[in-house]
Amino acid sequence: MVEHVTSDAFARSFGQRTHRLAWLVGAGASAAAGVPTASDMIADFKAHLFCARTNIPRNEVDVSDPLWEQRITSYFDGAHGFPPAGDPGEYSTAFEIAYPEAADRRSYIENAVRRAAPSFGHRVLASLISGGVIRCLFTTNFDPLIERATAVTDDLLPPDRQAHLTVSAIDSVERGQRCLRDDAWPLLVKLHGDYQSDHLKNTAQELQTQDERLRRVLVDGLARFGLVVVGYSGRDDSIMDALDEAIAHEGAFPAGLCWVVRPQASLLPRVAALLDRAAKSGIEVQVVDSENFDELAGDLEREVELSEPLRQHVRSVRPQPLVEPVSLPETRAAMFPAVRCSALELLSLPAVAREVTLDRPLTTPEARQMIKDARVWATVASYGQTLAVFGRDDDIERIFAPEGGRLTGEVELDPAQRSTDLGLVYESLVKAITRHRPLSPILRNRGHSVLVRPPDGSRREDIEREHREVLTRLQRAYQSRLTGRVQGLECPFAEGIRVRIEEWEGRWWLVYEPYTWVDLPNDDDVEAHPDQDRTYSDRAWDAVSPKSAAADWRRERWAQRYNRPWHAIVAGWAKLIAPEPETDLSAHYLQGPGLNAEFRVSWTTAWSSPVAIRSGRIR
Repeated sequence: MVEHVTSDAFARSFGQRTHRLAWLVGAGASAAAGVPTASDMIADFKAHLFCARTNIPRNEVDVSDPLWEQRITSYFDGAHGFPPAGDPGEYSTAFEIAYPEAADRRSYIENAVRRAAPSFGHRVLASLISGGVIRCLFTTNFDPLIERATAVTDDLLPPDRQAHLTVSAIDSVERGQRCLRDDAWPLLVKLHGDYQSDHLKNTAQELQTQDERLRRVLVDGLARFGLVVVGYSGRDDSIMDALDEAIAHEGAFPAGLCWVVRPQASLLPRVAALLDRAAKSGIEVQVVDSENFDELAGDLEREVELSEPLRQHVRSVRPQPLVEPVSLPETRAAMFPAVRCSALELLSLPAVAREVTLDRPLTTPEARQMIKDARVWATVASYGQTLAVFGRDDDIERIFAPEGGRLTGEVELDPAQRSTDLGLVYESLVKAITRHRPLSPILRNRGHSVLVRPPDGSRREDIEREHREVLTRLQRAYQSRLTGRVQGLECPFAEGIRVRIEEWEGRWWLVYEPYTWVDLPNDDDVEAHPDQDRTYSDRAWDAVSPKSAAADWRRERWAQRYNRPWHAIVAGWAKLIAPEPETDLSAHYLQGPGLNAEFRVSWTTAWSSPVAIRSGRIR
């Protein structure tokens, strides 16, 4: 299993390996410098296209407004030539549709990078380059921030100690080849081109193919160095193909492979499979949890020895801490005002799951689909060729036998450090909440929900009666129907909660947010003909469209629910989830050997009040 480490732990390890590690720097590392990320650019492209197709002035659309964001995302989600929202190919598709001409794409990139200035992270990276700590870097970015920052740090040193960074791009591959051949460091390889280059890689077709000679520089470089990947999600196949090729070579990544992600962020399936394959090949693999590039750079600067001019250069702009330790008062300030939070303490979580080893890597969605096709109650998370599963052993072996699946023991879960473990526990908890209750789970990548499911006469009479009593108590809190149809739309609706789990001061909490779910028809399934595009767009934007009408209906439904109604609704859901002071929940019903996901939930909700008590709970 791939090890997760903190940013400061990685920095201590880096201090012992320094020049043995190369770096692969992606767009996320330039975000603090003012360069728009792929997500920022996707939002901008979609907003321009949406306004053009709906005849709305661009200055009237604020993409930071959640309502506009939802409307624009829904409009393009798997429609109008776009892949589903969040698809790895969304960036290249959006860029190509918004700017079909290569010259226009180049102009867009030039305007974006010219407004940027090197960030604190770039100062640290440049100081490490000029100080001889980092010898080789690769980047998918077009911006010149690393080169500019390194020119400044070089000027701080005597001429005979300056690094003189060599830059190799698509139209100057020979420089990179020469540096590798002659050990002429430091070297920066711009894998997708420079913003001033005639050859930039942005569209799907461009990103699918990498200049063969430049690809060879990357693969050959990884035969000499380990690799730190920061700010790169792994979305383009050309780079990932090169990394796959490098792993296949014996002795590659001699100083290990470190992939930096935000805490609890999910790795793309291909990245997870790559790391798993590397670990099985004997490469030391770590996933480094760090909030951003600047935070990682700050940890590195504290651990690596730099000359005094470089150290002063970095510390002159070191960000002031946003959070500093303070002494909390020990006395009670007041009992009120107090705010009831929609959160229940999770007194215990599942600590282990069944481990399954496969002959080939599977993604978590693929493994879930195999369970669904087999009509078996189980919950799964994938680490590539290893799965963590809750369910009956016989069922698990039968489901994954076609992929060579075999039970190989138990895997310890650490949801605080590993996002995959957190996702497995998260999904299991939602299933546990809905089991034996008049509720239905909705499991989606963007977040899980629980919906009210009214009795339908399909269960035993005593169970139906119990379910009606439970929902009657919840309905008293809402003082309105829990399910039905939206007037004027005839779309089904149901009251529900969005669910997530969070750790706070060493305790785990089940956090739930009441909302109203509406089952809207998907009116974007059929693509409009080109000559009908304007008519279709106007209809999609019309105030009586299902999406707009449903949003207005939901807003009105919740507008008059102030403190007392909210208090009752929060308490109603708490009583439904945990009817006992300490309620035991399990995700599955098992007969025979296996492992279940079992939870213990307190029925006491969290409160926020001006009271200096670390427990955070009052009754």
